[in-house]
Amino acid sequence: MRNVITLVLGGGKGTRLYPLTKYRSKPAVPLAGKFRLIDIPISNCLNSGLNRIYVLTQFNSTSLHRHIKHSYSFDTFSGGFVEILAAQQTFEEDKDWWYQGTADAVRQNLRYITEPGIDYVLILSGDQLYRMDYREMIETHRASKADVTIGALPVTREAASGFGVMRLDDTGRVKGFLEKPKTAEELSLVHTDPAWIDAHGIPSKGRDCLASMGIYVFNRDTLVDVLTKTAYHDFGKEIFPASLRTRHVQVHLFDGYWEDIGTIKAFYQANLDLARSNPSFELVSASAPIYTRMRFLPPTLLDGATVKSSLIADGCRIGTGAVIENSVVGVRCQIGNNVTIRNTVIMGADDYQPPGEIIADTAAGRPLIGIGDGTLIDGAIVDKNCRIGKNVRIINEHKLIESPETPQAVISDGIVVIPKGAVVPNGWSLS
Repeated sequence: MRNVITLVLGGGKGTRLYPLTKYRSKPAVPLAGKFRLIDIPISNCLNSGLNRIYVLTQFNSTSLHRHIKHSYSFDTFSGGFVEILAAQQTFEEDKDWWYQGTADAVRQNLRYITEPGIDYVLILSGDQLYRMDYREMIETHRASKADVTIGALPVTREAASGFGVMRLDDTGRVKGFLEKPKTAEELSLVHTDPAWIDAHGIPSKGRDCLASMGIYVFNRDTLVDVLTKTAYHDFGKEIFPASLRTRHVQVHLFDGYWEDIGTIKAFYQANLDLARSNPSFELVSASAPIYTRMRFLPPTLLDGATVKSSLIADGCRIGTGAVIENSVVGVRCQIGNNVTIRNTVIMGADDYQPPGEIIADTAAGRPLIGIGDGTLIDGAIVDKNCRIGKNVRIINEHKLIESPETPQAVISDGIVVIPKGAVVPNGWSLS
């Protein structure tokens, strides 16, 4: 597969994931206690035999760059790499050099895919949770002799309003594309006969629309031609609707778990789903593991705690009488005695506190990094390196959907979010 280059799109500012994206790009947001979102597409690539990967980003890319540097190294003979392509000013560009959209991000980096020997370009999103063998999609692309192939997920009409939806002919060639159809009339224009879906090996189960997954395979020359001859900024809104008239655009059907982690609510629900006894997406896989940074942490220590339906990452210490239910606890998390954590995602800490710092914080009455004795957290996301004191109460008792941001907390999509590095004093309560 050395004739395939992969581009992972890092996304824009990630405003819908704020404040998780206040200090990091979307692909760098932690997932399932020990991974980051970027690990999903990169792992899918490596498990598909694809090891020439560029990640395109421009906002808050420092932590992402650091994670990739420490996570993905290849031997000299493999020719593999995972590299960051941040927005940059060059001699060829005298205009605004910030990426203006997904297509513009690729356009500004065409020089990295025009080297000899590259036939196909695989374009992925950096904020989705799924497991896919891209070799099957590339084979669909080759067999149909397409110029472009789009990953397609069957969805119901009710769900279709959140996606770009495609209309096909009997061969699976895309003949129409409509971004986020809302009305019954619009949906009828991109309706797919469920019998066609069934006939192609995927049970339709009442789903009669095919949604774009934001996963694309291009013939390299087609991609270069499209981007050099147009000024379009976005693939979904501009490139594909225009390409249908002159290019062969094919679909590749997919029916596994797929979730776009684009909002606080989606991030929260996807993490908690991973902690269920029978999750929709299984982290364990003998043939397609998820790779991430090796941290060389000790095992987690539980001292008389009760844990149900939860993921506990490495290097944690959980105190006596603690109760953890339906939650995700990230690396190096220090949880005190008699703490109750329910329906919550805790991202953990980047480092352990050294003894001298612990003594100084204790003397100053400053909470340590972690969660103090007697605290209750229910229905929240606690970002990294937070200092939550003793007998704190974090729960959205008034069922607010949104709230103003304070140094201690903000409510987004009905979820309480404790920002990265926040200090929550002893006895504090969300009002």
